[in-house]
Amino acid sequence: MAGYWSAKSSIKFLVETNILGNIRQGYATWACRGNRLVRERDFPIPFSLNSSTIRWYSLEVSASEQLNLIKQLRERTSAPIKHVKSALVDCKWDIDAAQKDLRKKGVVLASKKSSRTAAEGLLAAAHSDNRAVIIELNCETDFVARNDVFQHLALAVARTALSRAGPVQEVQEAFHFGSEYMQNMNVDLSHPKLSGETTVQSAITEVASMVGENVKLRRGITLSTLSHGVVCSYLHSCPQPGLGRIAGMLTIEAEDSNASLESLRKVGSSLAMHIVAAKPLFLSREHVSSEAIESERDILKSQAESSGKSQIAMEKMVEGRLRKYFEEVVLLEQKFVMNDGINIKSLLDDLSKEVGSSVKIGSFTRIEVGEGIQRIEASD
Repeated sequence: MAGYWSAKSSIKFLVETNILGNIRQGYATWACRGNRLVRERDFPIPFSLNSSTIRWYSLEVSASEQLNLIKQLRERTSAPIKHVKSALVDCKWDIDAAQKDLRKKGVVLASKKSSRTAAEGLLAAAHSDNRAVIIELNCETDFVARNDVFQHLALAVARTALSRAGPVQEVQEAFHFGSEYMQNMNVDLSHPKLSGETTVQSAITEVASMVGENVKLRRGITLSTLSHGVVCSYLHSCPQPGLGRIAGMLTIEAEDSNASLESLRKVGSSLAMHIVAAKPLFLSREHVSSEAIESERDILKSQAESSGKSQIAMEKMVEGRLRKYFEEVVLLEQKFVMNDGINIKSLLDDLSKEVGSSVKIGSFTRIEVGEGIQRIEASD
């Protein structure tokens, strides 16, 4: 037996053998300690050490090959580089075994990170003819929010939410839901780095293990038109179509079923952008609660009293400022951001004349990534 024994390692590999008396040339891997063979893999049978030519090689992997394996495993999994290298070292630089090890460890790592604050992330939108959905997927940093796998997951979850319309959504214009509503739904992840069809919660856990951060599906909302109309949305800070950090969405409907949906869609898209910019809180003055009005009136009275003016003058000041308050928070009374010469109510009146039918906004929503998370944590 002739061989090369490395001084750096007591374990060697037999990788090539030529069996005498057999025309075939076999290749196999044998682990050895000292001069004793301890385990074989896929070696041709029968086999005799006395009738073979044996070549020995060291376990040592060159630095350039290590870098190449790290790069390949990073491309396969998107896992943090320190986890990639650790897995390869633990698996003796076997890339397939390291990939499997990373997936096993990923569930544990994701569980450990689940208590950390995730206030960054993206909103993802999906549309059909009369329905649209926006979901919020959170992570810890905007760096992960720019990750291709994270963005793919957000879009896939939005499409899944849109396709799983239930009977509750059929009778509601606006349907709000939390993560528990979707976590057991099946989602198709057609991405080379993800595991195909799985549940939403499993997909989130898998991506969390890849990116090394807490990833959470926080909430979602579906808007539907219950009559002749369209659902329009606008996403701000959009890294790719269907994604953004701020979203405005509304339904716009016409009484006459012959009204042009294209005209409604054009104005609706502008209104969705307006909602993102102007931040309305209520659709009309009638939607403002009496408690909110009285609270605002009390604040305005306190401000007016400090002016030292007469009672009549102070009452006029309060009423004038209250009208200003409605113009700031009520959608129909806001100045249109694309033409501040008219308000939203006037814009809808002009659209009604154009399509020959009364037009109204059914419902609207505005969502921003991470809004309220810090406030909720502070109250805890």
